[in-house]
Amino acid sequence: MFRAFIFAALTFPLVAGADVDPKFAKLRDGSDALSSVGGFVDKYIGDCGPVSEGGADCAKNSENFRKGANGKKFYMILTEESTAVLQMGAFNPSGGEVTFNLTPFFSGSNSAITHGAPSKTDANGNPVMPFLTFKGTLPDGWNVQMMQRQVQSRAMRMQVVFTPLGLWELPKKGGGKIRGVKAKLEAVLVTVGRTGEQVALWINK
Repeated sequence: MFRAFIFAALTFPLVAGADVDPKFAKLRDGSDALSSVGGFVDKYIGDCGPVSEGGADCAKNSENFRKGANGKKFYMILTEESTAVLQMGAFNPSGGEVTFNLTPFFSGSNSAITHGAPSKTDANGNPVMPFLTFKGTLPDGWNVQMMQRQVQSRAMRMQVVFTPLGLWELPKKGGGKIRGVKAKLEAVLVTVGRTGEQVALWINK
């Protein structure tokens, strides 16, 4: 489950000094930075065992963590190898404008942070999420084919600001439940991984 979407998050100080759009910088600087997506997901969801094995304390700790996290903004960086959820969409061949389709499903540990909550699973039992579509601009000297290759080879980097809102649950193929973090994405910044040059910015309105 979710193995195709395993993500790594870098620490905030690595990009704190980078030049980014002021709107995004304001959201980022007002957020708590994650050291890892998986660590946050584990604390938030709480994959707890039976009560006899300390499960009650685990569940209580996760409940308290959710109460403290819900409604707060968090910030994460998704490294280049973790951007399989980003795809190219339509493009304007003469204007230098491109479109990105993002599946807002950010995996960590055995679950994920999602924009909203999935309502169904596919034939393989994976949650289905609709795309977020937003515009971007080709860097100087680039063409659409170059951008397509960069996206397909996972050479882009994403920075995400989100607000957790609660848990979601869906039936698990073969029995049981799968759970995730229902969140509101506040902003997504797409940059060239090698240079840090901004390519696209989506801000939730």
